[in-house]
Amino acid sequence: MNKTNLDRVNSPINNIVERRNIMNHWRTTLGKMSRPIRISASILIAIFLISGCMHYPVNKPLATVDPNSGYRGKFMGQPENSDEMMVFLAFSGGGTRAAAFSYGVLEELRNTAVTINGKKRMLLHEVDGISGVSGGSFTAAYYGLFGDRIFEDFEQKFLKRNVQGGLTRRFLIRPDNWVRLFSPFFARSDIAAEYYDKILFEKKTFQDMAARKGQSPMVFINATDMVTGIRVAFHQDAFDIICSDLSGYPVARAVTASSAVPVVLTPITLRNYSNDCGFKLPEEAERVRKEHDITSRSFHQVSNVDVYQDVAKHKYIHLVDGGVSDNLGLRAALDRILVMGSFWNTLKYLKLENTHKVVIIVVNAETEVSSQWSLFGRAPTISAMFGAYSSVSVTRYNYETVMLARESFRRWAEEVQKSRCGDGPISTEPGGCGDIKFYLVEVKFDALRDEAERHYFKGMPHRSNCLTSRSTTCVTPPIGYSQNQRNSSSFWRSYNKGVRLARTKASAQTP
Repeated sequence: MNKTNLDRVNSPINNIVERRNIMNHWRTTLGKMSRPIRISASILIAIFLISGCMHYPVNKPLATVDPNSGYRGKFMGQPENSDEMMVFLAFSGGGTRAAAFSYGVLEELRNTAVTINGKKRMLLHEVDGISGVSGGSFTAAYYGLFGDRIFEDFEQKFLKRNVQGGLTRRFLIRPDNWVRLFSPFFARSDIAAEYYDKILFEKKTFQDMAARKGQSPMVFINATDMVTGIRVAFHQDAFDIICSDLSGYPVARAVTASSAVPVVLTPITLRNYSNDCGFKLPEEAERVRKEHDITSRSFHQVSNVDVYQDVAKHKYIHLVDGGVSDNLGLRAALDRILVMGSFWNTLKYLKLENTHKVVIIVVNAETEVSSQWSLFGRAPTISAMFGAYSSVSVTRYNYETVMLARESFRRWAEEVQKSRCGDGPISTEPGGCGDIKFYLVEVKFDALRDEAERHYFKGMPHRSNCLTSRSTTCVTPPIGYSQNQRNSSSFWRSYNKGVRLARTKASAQTP
């Protein structure tokens, strides 16, 4: 028997002997201690031994990529959803306030009827996709799991609950959690995920989300890789990249990752199994990779995929708040279109080739950057600097993201027209091959005309309960539109209603 095989045989025996020696050493050491110290030491040893068994749930490996299974956008959709119009919602971060703001938009969409091909429909049931970040991911995930049930119990179960207080009690009052937190593989966000499962998500997984095929829109829950800064979305197309099976993964953990504010909560960790399941990039993405144009946004997105193919450097992915990479949730759509190669390729993948109107509704719950320190000459406090660091960068990046989407519309329209019309004439008449129009509605507090009310809502803490009696309409029309232009624009004229999408009932009741 060679030395290697001998070592394998002796290894279990050596481990047993080593453990026995350690136990004998501790017995001897404890025997020399006084009784109180011996009891305390025994308790500490027990705590460390027990905590060593604690581990966060690990995402499972994927044996083989199967494009015909899993939680993917091409399988999702709502009953009698028309191909004529594609509706995409982006729910921003911003704590409970953002969750309530998004909920208010869903309410208004439910109360808004549109007429398509002579048939009246509920605008909410025309929604094809929802992207959620941080606070907005709670609303998005709950609607993806339970549909219209959200209007029956989401307020009481989440929006009107003191979630922060509940988490604090679990961290500080529960002795069992004290023990678990001694483990290096179990941390605050793992406790938070368990809490969200208990009060909201009912231990549902992405398999449950996928089971609502034909009943719910596709939901993208977004987090950020704290090492690379890359946005990571929870859907099977993205998990194919790391060769992981999303189906058994808890929705609560995805939402926790999306809302894991750095320092306040700990990262949610994923295992990277890439290069072991037959994953291949789309043909267009392979072309972009070969061209190697480092100034191209498409190349940048493909490079993000390549990062996770190097398992030696990226064995684990530590996820924090999605707002770090995109606080609007809008880049989930923009990045996806880039990887697919064109907007037309995206429509084909989603089986929406007959779409003529694309409506993107961005629910932006961003806060107001405080200007009070502009009045003083002394150095701002640490908390003020931290607040400015986060708020200023998020606000400016939000603006650039919205502008990027608007500026993409012309290119997307040309891609669709070229593919539909070929070498023939481009007919932009209703129903024609060139009939494709894009509309972006940004729902935000800046649209409030009353300055005091505007400051009131923008100054709410993230943990505010935003669902009470005060009623308001918060809508920003496309840039350059006046009030009259907005009311007479082609989209609203086509669908009978103005832009009144966010009649939220909001106030600042802080738990």
